[in-house]
Amino acid sequence: MLLSMTVPIPPEDGNEYAALLAALKERIGTARLRAAAAVNQELILLYWSIGRDILTRQKKEGWGTRVIDRLAADLRRDFPEMTGLSSRNLKYMRAFAEAFIDPEIVQQLVARLPWGHVVRLIEGVKGEQARFWYARQALDHGWSRNVLVHQIESDLYGRQGKALTNFSRTLPAPQSDLAQALIKDPYSFEFLGVSVEISERQLERGLLEHLRALILELGKGFAFVGSQYHLQVGNQDYYLDLLFYHLRLRCFVMVELKIEDFKPEFAGKMNFYLSAVDDQLRHADDAPSIGIILCKGKNSVIVEYALRDSTRPMGVAEYRLSTKLPERLKAALPTESEFAREFPLLSLIKLRVEIERELRALASHQGLTDIPLGIQATITALSRAGLALRNVDRFLEIAGVLNRAAHGLDLENFQAEAAVATAADFLAELQALRKEA
Repeated sequence: MLLSMTVPIPPEDGNEYAALLAALKERIGTARLRAAAAVNQELILLYWSIGRDILTRQKKEGWGTRVIDRLAADLRRDFPEMTGLSSRNLKYMRAFAEAFIDPEIVQQLVARLPWGHVVRLIEGVKGEQARFWYARQALDHGWSRNVLVHQIESDLYGRQGKALTNFSRTLPAPQSDLAQALIKDPYSFEFLGVSVEISERQLERGLLEHLRALILELGKGFAFVGSQYHLQVGNQDYYLDLLFYHLRLRCFVMVELKIEDFKPEFAGKMNFYLSAVDDQLRHADDAPSIGIILCKGKNSVIVEYALRDSTRPMGVAEYRLSTKLPERLKAALPTESEFAREFPLLSLIKLRVEIERELRALASHQGLTDIPLGIQATITALSRAGLALRNVDRFLEIAGVLNRAAHGLDLENFQAEAAVATAADFLAELQALRKEA
């Protein structure tokens, strides 16, 4: 008689099963993205070569634009299954080759963008340097086509790095250059769709309700820490409007919102806040905290005088509002329900920052002098120093999810929720170890 054996099936809501499913889905999704990217790159390079050949022949033979209509008809006849061979698209290919002359730049940069992005760069951006800049930003930040169009229309290239700051005097190079490049002037809050008459509290509440759009406007690397963040100094309570941590600058960034023109006393208050944050929140390995004062308007001479003798790094920029939100941008911004789904991502970003800080603190307690940058590198250094971390294997399985959240990339809800639980357990272990150290 054969004895039947029951093979246990893991519960669908178990942490281990959820972690395995999340890892497999991420691996499958990554493989599909790589395959799609390879196909896209070949297609863009084909379009560029077609445009280059048309451009070259027109210049050499003196052909007019009607040859493009004839080519489109003949190509569609010979390749009926292939889309993208219309007369209009062939003209875009010609403009593509004319706008991007260097084949190396096309292959290494532009060909990694979807064709729709390339068309928007050709149509909306004048000047070679600006086109290269928007192409690089779209690639690095993973901008959708709607986001790219919005950034072009809001003149992000012209606003980037234009704020009045004292960074060159208060921050060491190259951090001062990087910080300056990250601060815009003016900031565009057109996504709020509110009138100019608005209180500071309403402005702050509106930015929080559109937090994803705000972080997109601030730029890559900003991780949200909190609003009306509480500090206590001399037994008195103070509240910071918006507090962020910047992952590349490795420092806290405070944003103070003012619905009036800049006044010198704003700089004094920011100087006070920066001193308090550096004393109470800044880790030994963090760079000096930075303050951004966003005002309705400013007088450049007054700002220069106010910042001249300040010892803390801060910048002053304007913001602009719009009374009407374009329908195209309304469709691109998250709804209330979509915003609710953003909270697991914000939790992951905050957990990532706290975990990295705890790991670096542990490394310092272990006597490591040359602490590497990055979570995984620090974990490896701690392991070599003989420190055993019980939950490290589980954490490393979801480390990629934390990185995607930190860079603003979309995640499935179950991925974010499973990663939050695992990261929180790992953070609790690190905090307990540091207390024992």
